[in-house]
Amino acid sequence: MQRWWVLAGVWLLYAAFGLVSTSLAPLVQLIEADLDMNHAAMGSVMGAWQLVYIFSAVPSGILLDRLGARRALCVGAVAIGASALGRAFADDYWGLLLAVMLFGIGGPIVSAGAPKVITRWFTGSSRGLAMGIYMTGPAIGGVVSLMGTHSVLLPLFEGSWRAVFQLWAGVAFAAGLVWWWLARDEDIVDVNVGAAAAAVPRGETLRTLLRESAVRVVLLMSVGVFLINHGLNNWLPELLRSGGMSIVEAGYWAAIPTLVGIVGSLAIPRLATPVRRFHILFVLCLCAMLASLLLLAQSTTLMLLGLLLQGIARSALMTVLVLTLVELPGIGDRHAGTASGLFFSAAEVGGVLGPLGLGALYDLSGGFTLGLSTLAVIAAGLALGSRRLEHLAQRGGK
Repeated sequence: MQRWWVLAGVWLLYAAFGLVSTSLAPLVQLIEADLDMNHAAMGSVMGAWQLVYIFSAVPSGILLDRLGARRALCVGAVAIGASALGRAFADDYWGLLLAVMLFGIGGPIVSAGAPKVITRWFTGSSRGLAMGIYMTGPAIGGVVSLMGTHSVLLPLFEGSWRAVFQLWAGVAFAAGLVWWWLARDEDIVDVNVGAAAAAVPRGETLRTLLRESAVRVVLLMSVGVFLINHGLNNWLPELLRSGGMSIVEAGYWAAIPTLVGIVGSLAIPRLATPVRRFHILFVLCLCAMLASLLLLAQSTTLMLLGLLLQGIARSALMTVLVLTLVELPGIGDRHAGTASGLFFSAAEVGGVLGPLGLGALYDLSGGFTLGLSTLAVIAAGLALGSRRLEHLAQRGGK
């Protein structure tokens, strides 16, 4: 029973992660007007934490392997809360940028720590289920942020976007406290795991991981997955609004992929056993490609189908890739933190390019058509990558 309480703590942390990471998207119009910013500037802010993430993810993974999940994840929660609080008090572009960048320090501790905790406490088919469950955390956090900001919170706070960020900061700090209590048995395991991890030089571990062809393909695919996910996550409300929806309608419609993703997170990863895993990856990549193309349509029906497909792809692509990585030979619990940190360090290159690229392409072309077409091409490349990964797996990852 204890492992499910630990999973609940991870879920809470990841829900706070989702709240804060999506909190800018529904507030783009208000923040741009208040701080005198254009779409390109806002795109650079949206991608700022991912830029920091690239350089902090691997050290975060090493910190997890040495310090232990209980203490490290609390540090991550504090940094996420401080990022939200900093946004609330930003009075210009640079203040907002620095506050968002702080999320890039706390975020990777949570995202790399979650697979490490699950790898330790769950085995077999229950591991995929547990990963799927904790991945509903950021999805539900995103739904609350996207659907509740304009319909509930802004009216409640008399139109103050700063008060919204203050609320999310309080949620993140509270999640850290709850995790500290729920994960009190983590200390027993952390002592032994941390000592074992410290016995192996981290540089040697990284070189060993990077020598594996399968690891390199997973890392390359992670860049494309995050480029698509972060690009659409950040710009979807504005994309829908530019198509004629009101800002409240756009918030509700933008939550559709997240709602679908909650169901997909519970159903798909548990099906991704080694026998089916690469076929599932291929289909998910095709869903991402079709979603990007259908969002170009003027038809409400086709756009709805695109949002549903995006939700299916978003729900499981990252989870299945992480599951593939931590179950490669030689990784396991001992190096799960370092391997996950390496994964998210590479992936956040795409996390930066996604929102920044869509914002820049919008200003260049005057619309989202060019950006969505680019995402479709990237998704097609991911489908080819899944086939390559399947071939390497059959050869033992070499």
